[in-house]
Amino acid sequence: MLQGGAPLAEVGQVLRHRSAMSTAIYAKVDHAALAVLARPWPVDPAGGVS
Repeated sequence: MLQGGAPLAEVGQVLRHRSAMSTAIYAKVDHAALAVLARPWPVDPAGGVS
């Protein structure tokens, strides 16, 4: 459901959870989807990390 765009609250309703924290336990991080949104880490031109 999350991959289809449903909000976490809606997933919780379908699973009949009373608490959003209960639903959050089942939510997994989709690293591939987040990678599209992530910005590159700034690197110092001298070779260090800013």
